[in-house]
Order: sequence, then structure tokens, then C-alpha cells
Amino acid sequence: MVAADARTAVTFSLSPGNAHDAPQGRDLLAGIGPLPEPVSLLMDRAYEDNATRQLALDFGWIQVVPPKKTRLEPWEYDRVLYRRRNEVERLFRRLKGFRRIFSRFEKLDVMFIGFLHFALIVEALR
Repeated sequence: MVAADARTAVTFSLSPGNAHDAPQGRDLLAGIGPLPEPVSLLMDRAYEDNATRQLALDFGWIQVVPPKKTRLEPWEYDRVLYRRRNEVERLFRRLKGFRRIFSRFEKLDVMFIGFLHFALIVEALR
């Protein structure tokens, strides 16, 4: 999920539970494309791989992601700005307030995505 703030999701995709999130994240970012002005891209450590970071650089985004502890050449990042990443986590918490989402009542992907759209609209209107 790409979110603008604690209440607004820009885009999202559904992926299998046994797949890594980074390839789906790159597809979402590629779907957004470059923006007219630089934007800070706050990412979790799961997205700190070279391919995702290169995609963000190609689009001119300012990437804010801490390096994994096993990196041989770690980079500096804005720690104060990285603390705002919890806004995305708050959006996930709000969505889990809808019982049909957290317990995955809907077995069909199309129904689940439809209800997820509904929940995002409700959260944006609050």
C-alpha cells in the first residue's frame, strides 16, 4: 500500500501471503511514476533493496529508509522524517478495525478488494 497520510491511501495491491512485498511495492511505485516535484518516500526496511532504491532514484523521490544492519556500506537517512512512517501503520490499524478485513471473511479477491475500497472511503470521509 502506498499512503499519503494516516487516512489516505494512494494505491494498493493484493499479493499472495507467501510472496515478498518488495516486488509488489516496486510495481505500485512504477504505476505512480515520477512526480513534478521531489517527494519523500518513507519505506520500511523490507523495501531497502537495491532495485527499489534505484527505482525511487530514477523517479526523483527522496528515499527515507534505514539500511539493514547487515549492509556493508550503510547510508545516512533522515531519522526525524522516518518517524512519520507510523502514519501508514495507523492507516493499517484503522483498516483492521473493519472485521471483514482483519479476519478475511471474503474468500474471493475481488470481494476483498471491493470491501477494502469501501473501508478506505469510509476512513477518508471521517
